[in-house]
Amino acid sequence: MIYSLKGKLTVKELGFAVIECGGVGYGCRTSYNTISKLGETGSEAMLYTYLYVREDVVELFGFSTQQELSCFKLLISVSGVGPKAATSILSDMTPEKFAFCIASGDSKTFTKTKGIGAKTAQRIVLELKDKISSESVSGSIKGDAEAFSTSSAVGSDSVSEALEALMVLGYTQGEVAPVLRKLDPSLDTQDLIKETLRLLSSKK
Repeated sequence: MIYSLKGKLTVKELGFAVIECGGVGYGCRTSYNTISKLGETGSEAMLYTYLYVREDVVELFGFSTQQELSCFKLLISVSGVGPKAATSILSDMTPEKFAFCIASGDSKTFTKTKGIGAKTAQRIVLELKDKISSESVSGSIKGDAEAFSTSSAVGSDSVSEALEALMVLGYTQGEVAPVLRKLDPSLDTQDLIKETLRLLSSKK
């Protein structure tokens, strides 16, 4: 398994990048968001990768963050959603926005991506939300949200959605809950997600 690539960026195009490592150039399909974060050709770059293998298709996909890679893996786990559709979706939204849409049940936003119809969008939200629920997350999220904010129903809902969204991105409740407890529960969901990610990153 190729977990990540770090080397010289030799090709940078819309949706595609090549990173040379030890004299070998690895071509990676990717999102526009990742491409926008890469430097100029000739500079050092790093991508977290996923090797997609299906029958006669073998393609390497790369992303600038582990969060975006997690979103990609979740998307291709949905029936009817392939890697091309997944990278298109991640070209149109950040991992934070993706996780928020799943947590809040917002399927309409996914239809803004070319090639994603209403039925596919609804399936993405339904299957991924069910996946989180099946891991017995919902009950504990509710308990944490109530513990975080007993005075504001809105705050409680925001914390609940933020916690669920962060778990969509691959974080555990143990990692996220202590950070969320330090934040103002009256913040809206997206602000809670962004601030939690910032604080988590600062600990690394």
